[in-house]
Amino acid sequence: MATLAPTHSSASDIDPAMPTHWTQGNPEPAELAHIPGDGGLPIVGNTFKMLRDPHAFAKNMVETHGRVYKNKAFGGWNIALIGAEANELVLFNKDKIFSNEQGWGPILDQLFPRGLMLMDFDHHRMDRRALSIAFKPGPMRHYSGALNAGIAREVADWGGAMKFYPAIKKLTLDLAADSFIGIEWGPEADAINEAFVNMVQASVAPVRTPLPFTLMKRGVDGRAMLVEYFTAETHKRRAAGGGQDMFSQFATATREDGSLLPVDDVVDHMNFLMMAAHDTITSSATSLIYYLAKNPKWQSMIREEIIAVTGGPDGSGAPRPLDYDDMGKLELTEMAFKEALRMMPPVPSMPRRALKAFEFGGYRIPAGAHCGINTYWTHHSEDYWDNPMAFDPMRFTPEQVKTRHKYSWVPFGGGAHMCLGLHFAYMQIKVLMAQLLQQYEIVVEDGYSPDWKAWPIPQPKDGLKVEFKKL
Repeated sequence: MATLAPTHSSASDIDPAMPTHWTQGNPEPAELAHIPGDGGLPIVGNTFKMLRDPHAFAKNMVETHGRVYKNKAFGGWNIALIGAEANELVLFNKDKIFSNEQGWGPILDQLFPRGLMLMDFDHHRMDRRALSIAFKPGPMRHYSGALNAGIAREVADWGGAMKFYPAIKKLTLDLAADSFIGIEWGPEADAINEAFVNMVQASVAPVRTPLPFTLMKRGVDGRAMLVEYFTAETHKRRAAGGGQDMFSQFATATREDGSLLPVDDVVDHMNFLMMAAHDTITSSATSLIYYLAKNPKWQSMIREEIIAVTGGPDGSGAPRPLDYDDMGKLELTEMAFKEALRMMPPVPSMPRRALKAFEFGGYRIPAGAHCGINTYWTHHSEDYWDNPMAFDPMRFTPEQVKTRHKYSWVPFGGGAHMCLGLHFAYMQIKVLMAQLLQQYEIVVEDGYSPDWKAWPIPQPKDGLKVEFKKL
């Protein structure tokens, strides 16, 4: 997948709200002439071809041009760096070559500015350290209780045939509200959900200016609504002196010098993390449910593991909750989740911008170049995985993990920008599986294989038709 890479030489002929450092200093076409690739159609380049089937597009580009290639899409040139070695170069970023802010910024700045993913180096380190308080054992134990209660309440009514994706999407929003914000959604629930959906969809909108009736306009309007909501809530949390929920932890978090994070920063961190917790976990849970339904042997093995850890349903038949201290015991469950993340990574690619020239794969990449890695391609490459299209959680035994390149599996990114909430994601998935598999068998029709929408976050186009059969 490519990044948005404007080719204008000044800010005067583009959206005036876009910072000029994203539009100045891009390499001239002559500086990229030695890199193989495809400019696509006039004006639009390969934008629509990529949107239609990004995985097939990347596969064809690698087969045609190799693991370093240029591609014109979304208005500018992008250099694709493909494979585990490229992932390590970009994500570990030991020489501080790559900028997250200038990579993601042109795509997300109108929607999710100042989130951790859009910060670089010292600023990122300071805010990440301040926000990490929300993922310490004390708060995580609190979230565990909220997750158990919320998931149990919702999953109890999931018997029979249903579309899983919209159901888990609603649940993850409710859980994020409970664990992250410490409230139960009221009448504003539908508006909040719609705002997040519009913001995520706008991130890959071909029209980047918020003109009336465009995806970008709906996304920008959704952001405005959430900024107003979270700003008011931040002031309330500070006045109340904090709390156990994640939002209260953020609102009262301090930097190394003891200063509170600016209110605008708290709001944008919450906006971004709510999106991450809501949409990426929704996608990941959906893919795991699909692969477990298609692989009943693994479903049974995980059920047995969960029952061994929790003790199974209580005397009334209700699933017992998964204790926070028992999370690490669900080894098979975690392996299956990791395999689902390999098969269907919720963030299929990660854009960056080169702050200085570098060499990779025999090519010199000039400073200012927009670059990107492709998680999905690496996760499905025979160079790193035997029979990569097959679902096999045994790939994630400690012995197997040691034999592979460290950056051949990167659903949570890597290096300093490794996903801050990854342990929360593991915890939520384990609690969900504990509740589901203690009371249901997950079934899909023979031969069922949904078509997946790949961008911006994977989801089944039909909502994933499953049946939960009561055990």
